[in-house]
Amino acid sequence: MRALVLRDLRLALRAGGGFGLGLAFLLIIVTLVPFGIGPDRALLGAVAPGILWVGALLAVLLSLDRIFALDHEDGSLPLLVTSPLPGEGIALAKAAAHWLTTGLPITLAAPVLGLLLDLAAPARLWLLLALALGTPALSMIGTFGAAVTLGVRRGGLLLSLLVLPLYMPVLIYGAELARRGAAGEAVTTPLLMLAGITLATLALLPFATALVLRVNLR
Repeated sequence: MRALVLRDLRLALRAGGGFGLGLAFLLIIVTLVPFGIGPDRALLGAVAPGILWVGALLAVLLSLDRIFALDHEDGSLPLLVTSPLPGEGIALAKAAAHWLTTGLPITLAAPVLGLLLDLAAPARLWLLLALALGTPALSMIGTFGAAVTLGVRRGGLLLSLLVLPLYMPVLIYGAELARRGAAGEAVTTPLLMLAGITLATLALLPFATALVLRVNLR
């Protein structure tokens, strides 16, 4: 699994659009929001956690169709699926590589970009925690969606329509965790729900992804 993760990291860096594309998209969103909302610093600070979470979610969507695309195009995906490595391990490795190239940079950059939205220091810490808990679920759900739409012509739109409803609980509880933490309110409920969603996706979706891959490659 480690070799597969390292291979996908090298491919992401070589193909481009891994580390930089998501961060650039998030930066564009954070830069444009003040122009649309106005210069009210109190308002910007209040909506910043939600805006940053929506931006992170959309930035993750940009790279989902490439999770299996390169392996499918060069014919290596059937070899991976029929290799001794379990299909669940392949799914986890793909999700881990996607998170390292997209989710992790976004998680680290979002609190810094929050300065542009006048996000308070306590809120930035809670946003970092929320993204660190939630983005692995986004990558795992996206990996499952990429497997479902594998080989579909122009499947990018279909993939977005498939995973967006599954992303909603992560977005709701992630933004609520950051908001409650910044306001000094109790964070137990959104924290446990977000952690539970992530653990559930990591426990269940690798098996579903492996099954879908085997079906699509028959």
